[in-house]
Amino acid sequence: MRRFSREGYTILELVIVVTISAIVLSIAIPPCQRMLDRASVHAAAGDVGAMLSTARAIALAGHASVGVDIDSTSGIVRVRRGSEILVARNIGQAHGVQVGRTRDSLTYDPRGLGRGAANLSIMLRRRTAVETVFVSRLGRVR
Repeated sequence: MRRFSREGYTILELVIVVTISAIVLSIAIPPCQRMLDRASVHAAAGDVGAMLSTARAIALAGHASVGVDIDSTSGIVRVRRGSEILVARNIGQAHGVQVGRTRDSLTYDPRGLGRGAANLSIMLRRRTAVETVFVSRLGRVR
C-alpha cells in the first residue's frame, strides 16, 4: 500500500509570505533610494570639484588663463583655454543629477586666482538630495 506524503506549501502560506515580503520592501525601498540619491549627488560634487581643481592647476602650470563653463541645461562642465576645450564632462548625465549655478563661468588667471569666482555656487540635485560646490574669491573650491 502506498502512502502519499504531502510536502510543499499551500497557496495561503505562499500568499502570506509574498504579502509580508511586499510590506517589508515597501518600507525599505524609500530609505535606500534616498541613500542612492545622496551618493550620486556627492559623486557629482566630487567631479565638479575635480574639474575646477584641474582648471586651476592647468592655469598655474601653463601660465595662461583657463576658463570653466557650466551649462546648467545640459549639465556639462567644460574647461577651456581660449577657444580650445581641454576637458568636458557631462555631470548631469553621468550622475543623473540636475546642475544649477549662480554664474555661467569663471576664469582662472595664470596665478591660479579666480576671476568671476565671487559668489559662484554650483548646485547639484537629485530628488531631495542636494549638494553645493562653492568657489571662493581666490578660486579655491569648497
